[in-house]
Amino acid sequence: MLTVTSAYKHGGSKVQLDNGKYVRYTPEQVEALERFYHECPKPSSLRRQQLIRECPILSNIEPKQIKVWFQNRRCREKQRKEASRLQTVNRKLTAMNKLLMEENDRLQKQVSQLVYENSFFRQQSQNATLATTDNSCESVVTSGQPHLTPQHPPRDASPAGLLSIAEETLTEFLSKATGTAVEWVQMPGMKPGPDSIGIIAISHGCTGIASRACGLVGLEPTRVAEILKDRPSWFRDCRAVDILNAMSTGSGGTIELLYMQLYAPTTLAPARDFWLLRYTSVMEDGSLVVCERSLNNTQNGPSMPPAQHFVRAEMLPSGYLIRPCEGGSIIHIVDHLDLEPWSVPEVIRPLYESSTLLAQKTTMAALRQLRQIAQEVSQPTVTGSARRPAALRALSQRLSKGFNEAVNGFTDEGWSMLDSDGIDDVTVLVNSSPSKLMGTNFHYADGFSSVSNAVLCAKASMLLQNVPPAILLRFLREHRSEWADSGIDTYSAAAIKATPCSIPVSRAGNFGGLVILPLAHTIEHEEFMEVIRLENIGHYQEDMIMPADVFFLQLCSGVDENAIGTCAELIFAPIDASFSDDAPLLPSGFRITPLDSKVDFPGPNRTLDLASTLEVGPLGNRTSAEYLRHSGSAKSVMTMAFQFAFATHFQENVAVMARQYVRSIISSVQRVALALSPSHLGTHPGLQPPPGTPEAQTLARWICQSYRFFLGVELLKPTSEGSESILKTLWHHSDALMCCSLKPLPVFTFANQAGLDMLETTLVALQDITLEKIFDDSGRKTLFSELPQIMQQGFACLQGGICMSSMGRPVSYERAVAWKVLNEEENAHCICFMFVNWSFV
Repeated sequence: MLTVTSAYKHGGSKVQLDNGKYVRYTPEQVEALERFYHECPKPSSLRRQQLIRECPILSNIEPKQIKVWFQNRRCREKQRKEASRLQTVNRKLTAMNKLLMEENDRLQKQVSQLVYENSFFRQQSQNATLATTDNSCESVVTSGQPHLTPQHPPRDASPAGLLSIAEETLTEFLSKATGTAVEWVQMPGMKPGPDSIGIIAISHGCTGIASRACGLVGLEPTRVAEILKDRPSWFRDCRAVDILNAMSTGSGGTIELLYMQLYAPTTLAPARDFWLLRYTSVMEDGSLVVCERSLNNTQNGPSMPPAQHFVRAEMLPSGYLIRPCEGGSIIHIVDHLDLEPWSVPEVIRPLYESSTLLAQKTTMAALRQLRQIAQEVSQPTVTGSARRPAALRALSQRLSKGFNEAVNGFTDEGWSMLDSDGIDDVTVLVNSSPSKLMGTNFHYADGFSSVSNAVLCAKASMLLQNVPPAILLRFLREHRSEWADSGIDTYSAAAIKATPCSIPVSRAGNFGGLVILPLAHTIEHEEFMEVIRLENIGHYQEDMIMPADVFFLQLCSGVDENAIGTCAELIFAPIDASFSDDAPLLPSGFRITPLDSKVDFPGPNRTLDLASTLEVGPLGNRTSAEYLRHSGSAKSVMTMAFQFAFATHFQENVAVMARQYVRSIISSVQRVALALSPSHLGTHPGLQPPPGTPEAQTLARWICQSYRFFLGVELLKPTSEGSESILKTLWHHSDALMCCSLKPLPVFTFANQAGLDMLETTLVALQDITLEKIFDDSGRKTLFSELPQIMQQGFACLQGGICMSSMGRPVSYERAVAWKVLNEEENAHCICFMFVNWSFV
């Protein structure tokens, strides 16, 4: 039925037309249109006509009217989504406001307590002065402070005794979570907001190390408690949690006795274990509390004998306060530990004294797990070939757990140490236990068959100076040929793919290219998984051909330069091209952990925008040295572990190969770390310009002569000290100088120190970078238009612009000059570029 009106009607059953008319649809017509809308929300003209033909009830509706209905329907859908989004943001802001008000109230109480304590100590000082001046008085007036009673009165292992310990633990935990029992300071770089992970704080001046977080999650409190109790599922350093006993309390709570083991983060320290009491209860306001503490002699509770290869650490009252709110839960997390730092070498003791590291590895990890599961619950199920987020999380857990097992090498898992070859820099272990058997059969050309029935692990740790872990890890990820051996990668892939193989002991084949294939889902912005393919790797022996491409599943974390004091990890495992979720994994890789604990106590004027402090350049630009001063991570420890499957009769050969391989990696990492160090030219006398080979000296002379010939001025100040001095001066030139080949796809062949800093690379990896990669589209167009002029005229001046380093960071430059470099026969040898006044954006 058509009705003429001038009013605008907007709804599912009325649609206004351009001439002022609108259509009133019947419920059956609306149902048919809605059904089609869910299949195709934006149909074409042909589809709309097809809809009218297929649905007789729409035969009296014109195609134009159908078009208007779909437009209005999409508009309503968009409005609903926007309204839902705004409601979600409003709920977050309301809950965040509540958290901030509670935090402000806690700070006010802390200020009042500090004022009271200051007054009390001042009174004490005055009384002490009076007491020392009046020696004739037999009784000295003391303060009104009550006598302290033992903090932990004796308890026993009876249910009543355990309940008493549990209630005491609950009180102490709440005083840390919402009270003033610990002085909390905001963690550097963590600012609260509706889109932040939460309010993160670290302790200052308390026993042991402690961290606290307050956040919002879109999950019910019982689900939150269930996830957090399953600590091995989200805490990468947790080896196992065993519930040895459980009892219910009269108030509906639960007391559990737990034994927990944590992996050691490096080969230089033993692992930790804990003997814990966990108390789960519901408070009067409906909040759910899960609190824990170590059981020790001060409570006289049940005891747990010490375990071999573990140091018994202490957990002070910690836990989770989970309060229901609209749309989810508000959670308070407190982690408070004493990791017994006396039991580790002094050089790595900061690892066990850093509240920042505890916050990043434990407290924030719990929040990330909750947020990710909440996101998975709220989003549609992943379909198609993409892997489900839960499956990817399981894969990442397997990679981390396998790497931690390799680093720790526990004897109860079957690991045994091989005798040293006389040098103790690399530790080699072998595991022949049934749990490690892969059952991979190798059939050789001579008919001899062998079974891969053992796993060998070579591991080592090394100290690094003045190199940011994030930058070093990104370099290792993106420049694999700088440190890896293609023959070893081929062997590892063969063990997975069960193809013929031999034991390589030296480099065999070359990397033709590194291709990164990101998975359909990233774990978090701080961590991501990917598949990498190494192309054109060949290893030939008689009639046996190894696979041409090698695939690795790779987990990368800690590459964010803005995160202060973050542990950076690169863990990978060879896989088949069509790997399944339960495919065998032998993880290897690197872990780089900052050692400077001073990041726990930032100054009031500390710069938190680290991206702006990572600029490495000449003419007074801010350098990475400033990053090191701001972040406090001038020293770090790198732990590496590499695993290989092999047949037992190859053990001696594989052990030799593994030791050589890890030692070569140590050497490569030292060279790369030294090159990436921002202050190496001034503080490392051992690092000099590249060796003054005749070729390098000749190239330096050609560069200067050609610059003078084409531009009519000197590039360097005239010197009579020979080619070696020219090379040295060119190497230290303040502007970025780099030469590229004259091939159809020009690649860089040489750069001075400023050029390497600008590209964030080394001389060895420089040859993997093509000229076009450092420019954007407009820069490439300008460059290619100027190349003919450079070849004809001999030089060209380029306007300032933006280019990219090998790490993907934008670099601005004021201007650039390019000139043709001529050899002795006056033939074109290469093109040299000079970037003036460059800096990272």
